[in-house]
Formats: sequence, C-alpha cells, structure tokens
Amino acid sequence: MISHTNAVIRINNLYKNYGAKRVLDNINLEIYPGQIIGYIGPNGAGKSTTVKILTGLIDDYEGDVSVMGMDMRTHSLEIKRQIGYIPENAEIYDVLTPMEYLNFVGKLYGMDTATIRERTERMMDAFGLSGNLNNRMDTFSKGMKQKVLITSGLMHNPSIIILDEPLSGLDANAVIVVKEIMSRLAKEGKTIFYCSHMMDVVEKVSDRIILINQGAIVANGTFTELQAQSGESLEKIFAHLTGDANLEDAADKFVNAFES
Repeated sequence: MISHTNAVIRINNLYKNYGAKRVLDNINLEIYPGQIIGYIGPNGAGKSTTVKILTGLIDDYEGDVSVMGMDMRTHSLEIKRQIGYIPENAEIYDVLTPMEYLNFVGKLYGMDTATIRERTERMMDAFGLSGNLNNRMDTFSKGMKQKVLITSGLMHNPSIIILDEPLSGLDANAVIVVKEIMSRLAKEGKTIFYCSHMMDVVEKVSDRIILINQGAIVANGTFTELQAQSGESLEKIFAHLTGDANLEDAADKFVNAFES
C-alpha cells in the first residue's frame, strides 16, 4: 500500500531540449497519492513532453524523475505496470471488437482471462456499451472509441492515472461519468495527472492546478489559492500568465473582419 505521506511522483530539476529548443525548463514537482493534478498550459508549453517522460516514452532528459520511489531511467518497466495512460488520440486497432482489444491490453498487463472479461463487461456496461462488446470498432463513433480507450487505461487498476484530454469526443453524460470516476479513484488513493484545455473541468476536479508556459511552471496551487492572487476565473488566470490577456480583443478583430 502506498504511504499517503510520501510523494508518489517526484520531479527534480527536469530539463528537456529538442535540438536548440528548450521545451522543459527546470520543472520541480512533488505529487501525492489521492491527488488530482490539473496540468495545464498553451499548445507547445511542454505538457505532452512531461507526460511522455512520466510514461517512460522519453528517456533522454536532464534531471531526476522517480515514481513510487523508483527511478524512471532504471525501472521504467516496473513503473509502467503501475501507470494507466489515456491519451487524446491513440491507435485503437479498430478492426477488433472491444472485447478482443481489451483482452489484448489486459494480457499485456498479465491479467487473467476471467478478470479481463468481468472488468470489460462491467466497465463497458457503465459506459452504456454492453451491447457493442462484440462489434468491430471501425463502426464506432469517436466518443465510443474514447470510452474503450478510457477502459483500456484503467482495467488493470493502476496506482497512477495519466489523462491527456480524456474527454475528447464524449457526450455530456459520459463527461459527468468520467469526472465522477476520477473523483472516486482519487478517494481510493489513486494519483491522477490530468492534462486538459477544458478550464471549467480542471477547475472543478483538481486538488491542485499546475500551469506551465514555455517549459516552466508559472503557477502551482489550489484554484482557491490561484484565485486569491488575482480574483479571476481560471480562464482569466491562464490568459494572464501565458501572455494572452487580450483574448477579447482578438475575438473583436475576428468578428470585425466581416465588416466592410
């Protein structure tokens, strides 16, 4: 069992360059079990690079990253077993059925067939897809595929869940279900690292919000703490700290383009 007094993710002095371009600039973070971390920033800020490092997809970085007390460079396979990763877009082998695909994913995590089937049936039923378990996914909508993808990232009961725009393509009811799933898993002590551009959702579900801009952390705290500094909504805080404070002016320029 993970101690709730020790950080489950530690990032110290993390730097990452792509050629001459620095995409992560001295990132330092400690994340604890039971926390939902909202990790936000504009496109190109370094969010996806951070996620790829935490999931072991990138290993040529400077600094130290440890997960559950294990160094990412030397114990990446052990760490990956403890992580559930749900990206915005993924190749989901849509010539398979959900049952076939989730059986394949479950076997990769060493799960037995009976457990895979039971969890698949229960999770897909929760998403309203129990009648589609044996249909090929090339007939599915984006939202239906996203529900299968979410299930594939959670079915092995990971200790750490990394979500990168997981609500993409979901209808309003499914969004409510996923938000409630995140809340309940956090209460069970799971660590949730949530990347999104949907500020209203980040504001509501996150215990802590980390704003990254140009590879550096520019804000780190609860929404109440961030709001106390500026008295603004999360959208306004985001715009102010990322240098896009004149978004209303940009909208005016766009609409005024229709005028002769």
